[in-house]
Amino acid sequence: MKSGDTTETLVPPTLLAEIHAAAEEEHRSSAELVREAIERYLQDRRWQRLAAYGQARARELGLSEADIPRLIREARQERRPEC
Repeated sequence: MKSGDTTETLVPPTLLAEIHAAAEEEHRSSAELVREAIERYLQDRRWQRLAAYGQARARELGLSEADIPRLIREARQERRPEC
């Protein structure tokens, strides 16, 4: 990577060296590793926000973790076609 590259200004040199080494070991580009790391971070963040929303809704509805098996059973029963 040439000096003054944008990545060097965003990533500390020691971490950048580790990224380059990992990329070389995996025969991938550093950009690919960084992009994958960012995608994983954003996906994890979306899941955390969804979980927080679910927990808030459960509190609002007065539900606890113990209610989950019953709610799953009820939902599955509602979806079963009547014979």
